[in-house]
Amino acid sequence: MNGRQAQIGFSQRIRLEWFEQTTNMVLAGNDKTAINDSLQALLGDKVSVGSQAVRGSREKVITILLKTWLTVARELETLRDEGLNILQGLPRKERIVIHWGMVLAAYPFWGAIAANTGRLLRLQGTAAAAHVQRRVKEQYGERESAFRAARRVLRSFIDWGVLNETHDKGIYAQGKQYSVEEPRLIAWMVEASLRSRLHGAAAVKDLLDSPSVFPFRLAHISAEQVVSFSPRLDILRHGLDDELVVLQGHRTSYRTSRTLDN
Repeated sequence: MNGRQAQIGFSQRIRLEWFEQTTNMVLAGNDKTAINDSLQALLGDKVSVGSQAVRGSREKVITILLKTWLTVARELETLRDEGLNILQGLPRKERIVIHWGMVLAAYPFWGAIAANTGRLLRLQGTAAAAHVQRRVKEQYGERESAFRAARRVLRSFIDWGVLNETHDKGIYAQGKQYSVEEPRLIAWMVEASLRSRLHGAAAVKDLLDSPSVFPFRLAHISAEQVVSFSPRLDILRHGLDDELVVLQGHRTSYRTSRTLDN
C-alpha cells in the first residue's frame, strides 16, 4: 500500500448525523471557519467534554468531517461536488449511501474495515471485532493506533445502524440494508469505491458486489452505463468477458501492476 491507502486517518467514532450537518453547512455556502465553529458548538457536549487539548478527539472528529466534505483531496473534488448534487435530491433517510461513498473515497481505511466486516458477514452471518482487527494487523502492521481506529470505525457502523450488536460481546450482525436502484447513484458509488483502491480499476460486478458496501444492495448495471454517467471513468477490456472500469489516468499504472503480479 502507499499514499492514502496506507494511512489510517479515520480514527474516531463519528455519527451519521454529524456528516449530515456538515453537508448541510457546505450546501448553504458556509466557509471553513463558519463550519468549524458550528461543529465545535454541535460537538461541545458530545465529544471531549471539558477537554482543553489542542488536538483532542473533538478536533480530530471535525478534521475528518471537513476532509470528507469540504477540504477534500484535489482528485476527489468533482466526486464530492457530484455527490452533494445527488444528495440534495434524496430523502434524508436515503442519504447514508452518499455519506458512505464519500467516506470510502476519502478514507480507504474505512473501506478496509468495511470490506473485512462485509466479508465475514457473508461467510458466517456475523463479524467478530477480533477477526476484523486481525486483518487490520495483516494490512497495516502492528500499530496500536490501527487497532483503536478499527474499533471506532466498527462503533461508527453500529451508530449508523448498518451493524447490530449481538448478545455476545464483540460479535456483530448485519444491520439495516438499503436497496439502490438509480443508475446515476450506482455509477457514483462505483467511482467512490474505485477512488479507495490502489490501482483504480476493477470489474464492475466486483465493485457492485464488494463487501466494502455491505450496507447496500446495488442494482447491477453494465460498465457502459457506469461510464455514461461519469466522464472520469473509462472501460478497459482484456478479453470478451474481462471488462473493467478504470479511473482516467490509471490505465498505465493498472497494466503495470498486472504485469508485476504475473
